[in-house]
Amino acid sequence: MTDWPQTERPAADPGADNRVRLGFERQSVTLRIDQIVPLKTLREGVRESRKYAQIVSSVKAIGLVEAPAVVSNPKNAEQYFLLDGHLRIEVLKQLGVETVECLVANDDETYTYNKRVNRLPPVQEHRMIVRAVERGVTEAVIADALGLEVGSIRARFRLLDGICDETADMLKDTNCSMRVFDMLRRMSPMRQIEAADLMIGQNNYSLIFARALLAATPEDQLTAPAKKARKNDLVGPTSQQISRMERELATLQTQVKSVEDSYGIDNLHLTFARGYVAKLLGNARVVRWLSNNRQEYLSEFQRIAEIETIGTVAAPAPQE
Repeated sequence: MTDWPQTERPAADPGADNRVRLGFERQSVTLRIDQIVPLKTLREGVRESRKYAQIVSSVKAIGLVEAPAVVSNPKNAEQYFLLDGHLRIEVLKQLGVETVECLVANDDETYTYNKRVNRLPPVQEHRMIVRAVERGVTEAVIADALGLEVGSIRARFRLLDGICDETADMLKDTNCSMRVFDMLRRMSPMRQIEAADLMIGQNNYSLIFARALLAATPEDQLTAPAKKARKNDLVGPTSQQISRMERELATLQTQVKSVEDSYGIDNLHLTFARGYVAKLLGNARVVRWLSNNRQEYLSEFQRIAEIETIGTVAAPAPQE
């Protein structure tokens, strides 16, 4: 916090309202689907995507979890522009739902809604499923709500079996895949912590990296089943190959640090450019003009604005 000297402390504008304004109306409204006007068109093939199918399953099983965000049309009191929730509205149309409860925004700003959503990591998803089962929710109901198979729900329920508490706590906010945890549970608790620390340090939670760490693990740091599997694995890596892998990993870490220093400025420029495009698309008037005059630009701009992080694969988005 900046410690402003008394003589330099910035004074509030006496002619301005310095109170924090609410982003939404306090009361939601129930609207007919035909009163809501989308501000963007869905990409081709989105209705065949897994994400769309999961939203359909979720709405069928438990209803709409997240209300769409709309803003009133100043030229037509009966019409509202859709700021957030295009996939949800499309699903409701497909299911024949006629009305939906919506949040009414005070500004026609579309940029910040799903851009500030924290994705649910696998460990947190596991804990959510465990808590639901403890409260009496059946695996079949959870599977229907998430659009998954019952077997997949059971695998998520057992995600942390054989994983020590320290490792689970270290990886609770990361997007490690379930198969990464399969690699970790074949290691001893101390080796699990070391492997988790390496993955966090490299910001690499891929299955390939986890397999490399498992291959480089000494036998005395493996669990009994993993030791037996290694002895029966005639094509497993030799000690010489493991030593070579460790040297290559050290070299790779040095190269990664070098690359990070060299592309930092370009990455910053790309991030600012993406933010500027997203800010433009946050203005409903700009979106309407592009839709009417330059639709080919609009689709490309939307694709750029939806990039979550420059240089990485975007994580699955929530209901939209």
